[in-house]
Amino acid sequence: MRRLAAFLILFVFWLILSGHMDPLHLGLGLICSLFVTLYSSDFFFRNHTSSNPALMVWRAIGFIPWLVYQIVLANLHVAYLVVFPKKIQPKMVRFKTHLTDELSLVTLANSITLTPGTITVDIEDGEFCVHVLADKFARDLLSGDMERRVAHIFFETDRLPSTVKHINDRNH
Repeated sequence: MRRLAAFLILFVFWLILSGHMDPLHLGLGLICSLFVTLYSSDFFFRNHTSSNPALMVWRAIGFIPWLVYQIVLANLHVAYLVVFPKKIQPKMVRFKTHLTDELSLVTLANSITLTPGTITVDIEDGEFCVHVLADKFARDLLSGDMERRVAHIFFETDRLPSTVKHINDRNH
């Protein structure tokens, strides 16, 4: 079941990125997805023996539109900063995450870095070091919303403090 879920994630991802549905591209996507699944499917779902892989995939798919929306908002703010460069206030922000699983940490780090105006510089012992272009990016990052959403994907919401759960539940 885990390998099937990993294969489906990879193949759908291939289809989205390739944008071609001809036999050559479908075949290449199939072969590449199978190859990667055979050699790394345990990475996708390790340490999640008690969780439901299909539900995890469903939650990850639900996370993507929210992340794309955040990327669009951040792009607009970066464009604003280009027009008004005096508003740029670069700094390093450090925060301790409550996530413990490696895949959760990597997902959070990559989600932060994908969002314009922020770059994950380092993660050490659950502490993130992130470069931000302006205070707005720091506030958004420290709100805990992204961490809560990543925790939801990987069944780690029980590790979040009640204040983070409460603050972010108001956004839904």
